[in-house]
Amino acid sequence: MSRQAWVLVVIAGILAIATLVGAVVLAVRVVRTRRLLTGLGAGGKVAFYGALIYTIFPVDVLPDPIYLDDMGVLAAALIYLTRLVQKRRAAGGQLADQPDAKPDRDRVDRRVP
Repeated sequence: MSRQAWVLVVIAGILAIATLVGAVVLAVRVVRTRRLLTGLGAGGKVAFYGALIYTIFPVDVLPDPIYLDDMGVLAAALIYLTRLVQKRRAAGGQLADQPDAKPDRDRVDRRVP
């Protein structure tokens, strides 16, 4: 193999690792938004689970060594979920499990004497 071929192989390997790391980071961010799903309705749940299922299943638009389609689906789901959260907050609604949310009286544990 010539030197140019080795350089191309190394560059392709670096790009493959970078896209894999990017896909993992996006997947972790999507999973962290799971705690907000109860307040986002059915559309948020479909976007969340749809993005995760598309990322996990081996059937893709592009072959699996190329994670650009997975990253696109995860990024689109994050953008959609972020917009849902912003709309809910702008409307004055509180999201479940939000740090500054007031506790729900039904969910508060009461001490039994």
